[in-house]
Parts: sequence; C-alpha cells; structure tokens
Amino acid sequence: MKQLGHILTDKGSKYAVSGCPVTDRSMIDAALKSLKRDRSYAKATHNTWGADLSDGGPIKGDDGEAGAGMVILRMLEREGLRDHLVVVTRWYGGKQLGGDRFRHVQTCVRAYLDAR
Repeated sequence: MKQLGHILTDKGSKYAVSGCPVTDRSMIDAALKSLKRDRSYAKATHNTWGADLSDGGPIKGDDGEAGAGMVILRMLEREGLRDHLVVVTRWYGGKQLGGDRFRHVQTCVRAYLDAR
C-alpha cells in the first residue's frame, strides 16, 4: 500500500491518504487490515475509502464520516481509475469542520492521484 502520509491539517484534524491496486472485496479488506497494522492508522477516527472494481462496480466505506466514501468514488470515476483502492484517513482534532471535511477529502484524493 502506498502511503502519502499527512496531507493537511485543519482545526486540529489531520488528514492522510493511501492506496493500492485491488480487484475484489477480499483485496480491499486485506489492504485495510494492512494499513491498520500501523498503530496510528488503527487509532484514526475515520479510514474512509472507495474503489471502482471492474468486476463488481463501485464500493465504498464511510467509517463514520458520512458521505466521504462517495466523494472518493466520484473522483475515481472522473479520473477513470478502476481496480484501485484509495483510503483517506482523518484524525479528529476536536472541532467540527462542516462542509470543509469534503474539500479536505478531495484534496487528499487529488494528491494521491497526482502522485501515482
């Protein structure tokens, strides 16, 4: 799994992005398990993710950050990136971010797409 680490910080919340190629749900589960072996990612408030599988279609996980998985999926679909998992991790900083949280997810996914 490629980890770009911390991308941005806002009001104490920190965001990171990671990703890797996948072809099915079992590979997604294995990649998430691998990511969470890193103690800091395991303790994160949210590990939201999305993947558009050639054989299975779009799949996402919000991990308590309602709507974030759909933001990731839309960006992957626009980019035409299939069979690839992108995970945006957030460590909550104690203050609500409102709609900014979706912009931060977009910033993280864009950083990942630009770096691949």
